[in-house]
Amino acid sequence: MKFDLIDMHAALMHELKNNLGLLTMILDAVPPAGLPEHDAKVDEARLLCQRSMERLQQALYLYKAEGGVLHPMIDAYSPLELLQELGDNARSLARGRLEVEILAGERLPDLWFYDRSLVEIALHNALHNALAYARTRIRIEADLLDGHLAFTVRDDSAGYPAAILACGGEHAVESVKGTGLGLRFAQLLAELHENQGRRGALRLYNDQGAVFSLLLP
Repeated sequence: MKFDLIDMHAALMHELKNNLGLLTMILDAVPPAGLPEHDAKVDEARLLCQRSMERLQQALYLYKAEGGVLHPMIDAYSPLELLQELGDNARSLARGRLEVEILAGERLPDLWFYDRSLVEIALHNALHNALAYARTRIRIEADLLDGHLAFTVRDDSAGYPAAILACGGEHAVESVKGTGLGLRFAQLLAELHENQGRRGALRLYNDQGAVFSLLLP
């Protein structure tokens, strides 16, 4: 029997992702013990599992994109609903360690057309990075910007390294604690969204911390 190594690696990543999902569910069921050091370690393990699971999911999507089989499933969704779900998820993971704020802009439309699944994965990745590096707070925003729907994640960390900002997330260099895979994925999904000749974009910059902004046409 002849094996295709690329397909085998993809199958292995899928299995690892599922196992990490089960481990995350087990960690979610661990109740707080009232011991700060113990609870902090459990929270750290929970966040690490979710980040690793999403990295594998992103790698699988990038593998599909390389083979030309990744196509966005565009439909009408409520940006406000996604914003609120992201806030709930962030608060659950922060466990009171950080202040989590959501901000819906005055021009935020009731509906927008995009691939909710892909967008949610990219924003969860941005949230997990913010949760890992923020000092005291993060803010999640949604608004209309330059004719695009913009989802933005801000934190009060030390900000993005200069090397990351120089490439805007595209072909992001490896850092001490990451591979840049999440930024590559966000860049890819932004470019997969097209409307009347306009494409989505990923904007990264520093403003009293790191700012991740995903623009969808």
